[in-house]
Amino acid sequence: MKLSVCIPMYNESAIAEESALGFSGALDRMFGDDYELLYCDDGSTDGCGDIIRGLGLPRVRVIGYEHNRGKGAAVRTAVLASGGDIIVCTDCDCAYGTDVIGHTVGIFDSAPDVDAVIGSRNLSSDGYEEYTALRKLMSKTYIKVVQIIAGYSHSDSQCGFKAWRRDAATAVFSRCETDGWAFDIEALLIAEKLGFRITETPVRVMNHTDSASKIKPVRDTARMLRDLCRIKARVGKLSVPEK
Repeated sequence: MKLSVCIPMYNESAIAEESALGFSGALDRMFGDDYELLYCDDGSTDGCGDIIRGLGLPRVRVIGYEHNRGKGAAVRTAVLASGGDIIVCTDCDCAYGTDVIGHTVGIFDSAPDVDAVIGSRNLSSDGYEEYTALRKLMSKTYIKVVQIIAGYSHSDSQCGFKAWRRDAATAVFSRCETDGWAFDIEALLIAEKLGFRITETPVRVMNHTDSASKIKPVRDTARMLRDLCRIKARVGKLSVPEK
């Protein structure tokens, strides 16, 4: 069973080398050569993609496009370009560590009826340990808004760690359209609409760069709320293929 680990990347030159070496080293130990590490460069201007290409790591690929489109576009592009039977999506800063990848693959091995595994920072007391108070408040508030507006029942729609079986990932992400920060809930609502089984696993923030600095609270919150209303309406109209 081949694993794909998909990572969106935007202007991450400060951590690009550490990220690629850290992930590939851990994946080598856990999976040998039966994996690929796929970075999607979301129109970066700091050469982070070239940094990773220059390392010459045999199971690491960098794809992308010229102009910045948003994290949702980068994740979607990486997932649809990946070749794994299990597809993991996580962040460039390795925020949740690497052990959770092996643990999650084990969940799929032991539960053949599970189609997606999503990380949750709300399932253990130390889930938000490395976050600033502001970042934690922003995250928890948005999750609660998502639960209220979208009727979403799981505990952490916005966690940056998610994993999918290939058939579920292809069905879901081929129907996704959101390029911005609300892409997570779009993917999860589509997965629920299509009848895929989702389970959660606890994660803890272990490493954390200041991704919140890339978020403009007023502008991006308004955009996410608009996206959320649009997503709910669009997903509600999606037709479900007969099985």
